[in-house]
Amino acid sequence: MLANVIVAIIWVGVLAYAIFGGADFGSGFWDLLAGSDRKGAAIRKQIDKSIGPVWEANHVWLIFIIVFLWTGFPDAFAALMTGLFIPFVGVAAGIVFRGGAFVFRKSSVSVAQARFFGILFAVSSVITPFFLGAAIGAVASGRVSVDRVNDPITSWLAPTPILGGILAVGTCAWLSAVFMARDAARTGNFVMADYFAARALITGVVIGAVSLGGIFVLRSDAPTLADRLQTRGLPLILLSAASGFATMLLLRKERYTKARLPAIAAVASVIVGWGVGQYPWILVDQITIDDAAAPDNVMVALLITFGFASVLAVPALVLLLRLTETGALSSAETRADSSQAVLDRIQ
Repeated sequence: MLANVIVAIIWVGVLAYAIFGGADFGSGFWDLLAGSDRKGAAIRKQIDKSIGPVWEANHVWLIFIIVFLWTGFPDAFAALMTGLFIPFVGVAAGIVFRGGAFVFRKSSVSVAQARFFGILFAVSSVITPFFLGAAIGAVASGRVSVDRVNDPITSWLAPTPILGGILAVGTCAWLSAVFMARDAARTGNFVMADYFAARALITGVVIGAVSLGGIFVLRSDAPTLADRLQTRGLPLILLSAASGFATMLLLRKERYTKARLPAIAAVASVIVGWGVGQYPWILVDQITIDDAAAPDNVMVALLITFGFASVLAVPALVLLLRLTETGALSSAETRADSSQAVLDRIQ
């Protein structure tokens, strides 16, 4: 019982990271496709404005997931880290390089430096969700062995992991475009809002096509997950499809604020559906949640820790998102930029 509660808590972290971190990573995809320095300047400015206040905070969810998985299910965690060493190194490298590039791009002293860090930021934003999606696909297809005997290449370079990586990148790009369309519209920049809305519509169609094709991949390469998605996970998959369609319809009608909620529901439904389809396995076809769980006293300690974290960290994150939502942080940043400009002229 305690093990299932801890898994549910971990899944809350997965949901939060998929939604908030996913939209964050997706911004790099649009940065990569923004075009030349002059052509893409307005797009990149909107990206910086949208993710600037929150991009670091999103990784709190990843740290939370790692700590709880490591502590609550040590055997499964060890199997994941050894069997999927290469994609997880790719994830770590992508997060580090992306964060550094995002900061240094703003303080570059030449166009060449800004261009280099901009490319590094964009490429890292794409490879990170790809490797995360590939790792998920490896678990979902039963390629992570609990005895830690895995081929370091074929464990993640296979049909389902590749499908997972592509869907992860596409979903992040789609969610990011929906969010940034709303952010641009909130500040009255409807040209930029229409730009991101159009790309969200195109990306949504592409994701839908890939997902339909992915059904055949899962049937042949991940039969355990595919069978359960077609039964108990089917209502959530249908809910995701309906929410995605509603998002697209609202974007077409230029209702950018309202489009965010069904977009979040679409992504959340897929994540929950994956969990429902995989249950009770923590590593599909390898080890169940109960068999991989740590002793009950460890689980109790995790529950207490979660209680403290909920009281201390969650209100701060909610406040940060609220300030971002109301534009308070953007206004403060604009005032700071104006003050700096005045000081530069005086000097």
